[in-house]
Amino acid sequence: MSKAEARHSKLAHGELGLSAVEVLAYNSELRDKDGLIGDRASKRAFQAMLEQARQALKANGRDPLGERPTADLGKRTLDRILTKGEPEAAALVMGTVEQFGGELATLVRRLLRSSGWRGVERIAIGGGMRASWVGLLAIARAGLLLRASGQTVELRPIRHHPDEAGLVGAAQLVPRWMLSGHDCMLAVDIGGTNIRAGLVELNLGRRGSLCDARVMGLELWRHRDDEPTREQAIEHLCRMLTDLTRRAARDKRRLVPLIGIGCPGLLEADGTITRGAQNLPGNWEGSRFSLTERVTAALPQIDGHATTVVLHNDAVVQGLSEVPWMQDVSRWGVLTIGTGLGNASFQNREAA
Repeated sequence: MSKAEARHSKLAHGELGLSAVEVLAYNSELRDKDGLIGDRASKRAFQAMLEQARQALKANGRDPLGERPTADLGKRTLDRILTKGEPEAAALVMGTVEQFGGELATLVRRLLRSSGWRGVERIAIGGGMRASWVGLLAIARAGLLLRASGQTVELRPIRHHPDEAGLVGAAQLVPRWMLSGHDCMLAVDIGGTNIRAGLVELNLGRRGSLCDARVMGLELWRHRDDEPTREQAIEHLCRMLTDLTRRAARDKRRLVPLIGIGCPGLLEADGTITRGAQNLPGNWEGSRFSLTERVTAALPQIDGHATTVVLHNDAVVQGLSEVPWMQDVSRWGVLTIGTGLGNASFQNREAA
């Protein structure tokens, strides 16, 4: 092991200096007189905008979306209404898309004025909304509004599917030498609605690039429907990881003895979540709870080696999945639009 390898053999959680990038900012909380600006550019905010428009129509005649509650109108339903629905129903959804796009553009403008986001040239948009036509239109609308106001920042959907971006990005948390000799690693993406765990096939190229990394085994649990306690959620997650290690052994995969986890919130180096985990089941914040210790206790070894767990903010990890496609800019960022809104900004490290 080289001196550099020795320094990194114990990985810090929430590390800002990673192999490929420097994390400039994450979990930024911007406020105005009405509260957190990010709260107006989330899945909940979109639903609230649509509900407000529907209530106004009901009070003055007829709601073209009928009696179905707004909370029950999922992405596929809204996409179908927008593309194949009656004109009034489609117009109602499109109006909400435009309103949401305006809020997203406002958020981006405010972020770009903050210290950790100045000079950002491109922003990848991830999270669940990116997986819908409604979400893609909202991203495009925000981009047009920014361009019309003279902003040069580029908005584009994150490349990987939202179910996979937070898993693929976990490989970027690990120094390349730790991946050498292995072809897969375990990754976890914990969100306010879903917990995802997967086997990430590294597909390391000749120069150690992760541009071909992909998820070859995915387990997804929509925990919000089950309303588990924190303990039940951790137990379920550990069962998912155990199942994935068995699959890797069955397929004769060489697993990295490390689990990369993305989780909402602001992190300390010891893995403590100080704030920002309010959408998770139970209380995950404070020094009395250690997610990394719980996972390590459940899976003490991987392929005969002691397990290492490295934890980072979920928006950071989703953003890291974009590293191979951000090499033509210096500073860039990510926004994740899901149950809440996550954010992170990065600066690429110069190639050695």
